[in-house]
Amino acid sequence: MRLVALLLAASTMTAPAVAAEPVLLHAAGSLRTALTEVAGAFEVASGSKVQARYGPSGALKDEIAGGARADVFASANMEHPQALAKAGKSGPVVLFARNRLCALVRAGLEVASATLLEPMLDVGVKLATSTPRADPAGDYAWEVFRKADKLKPGAFAALEKKALQLTGGPNSPTAPPGRTIYGALVAGGQADIFLTYCTGALEAQKQNPGQQVVALPDELTVGADYGLTVLSNASPQAYAFAMFILSTDGQRLLAKHGFAAPALPQ
Repeated sequence: MRLVALLLAASTMTAPAVAAEPVLLHAAGSLRTALTEVAGAFEVASGSKVQARYGPSGALKDEIAGGARADVFASANMEHPQALAKAGKSGPVVLFARNRLCALVRAGLEVASATLLEPMLDVGVKLATSTPRADPAGDYAWEVFRKADKLKPGAFAALEKKALQLTGGPNSPTAPPGRTIYGALVAGGQADIFLTYCTGALEAQKQNPGQQVVALPDELTVGADYGLTVLSNASPQAYAFAMFILSTDGQRLLAKHGFAAPALPQ
């Protein structure tokens, strides 16, 4: 893979760093559970520590662009890390995981995949998303709305107007300890249908029995490509961690948590 080769080449050009310094990881919140396990495995294998900051990818990108210290950036889209690379703040961007959007539905609401658009448009149903521009999950939800408009003219305007942007923003609530924010918000009655990543929806369902995970119909399906980049002047340990994420061991751990892992052998 050419980009992996570029990562390897770049790792030989960076200045040596103090071995005790942790690798500073900025990563999409949807990766928290998976990358926590990946980072733990890397720490055992390498002896290096990883210090992670999770949040909306757009907000993290803006922090890094504004001068925040970071070594590795794992985004829920390709655009944000590519913007850093274009600005000369990082090396090449590698596709390291894939996800897709699902509907997390409250217990008791009858929803089927084939007719999902009907309850999404229902004025009596609270539809929630993340915040566009700040969080790729919100951008992907808006992509769903645009697809819906092709099926039902006027759907985009209706969905955009009614969508509750409950996560990903600067004033969004934080998840209770040990729970996903999506499941907590649905359980608390703030949302009836939450468009979020399938990985997060499945995790929420495990924590909140009765909540449903409904696949989007083919005509509304939206996938998410996750991009990885190492920031300029990062330590050799940071490149080693990035390569570990792309390794068979790292990719298997991502797949374990529901991500499609493109670097796994077919």
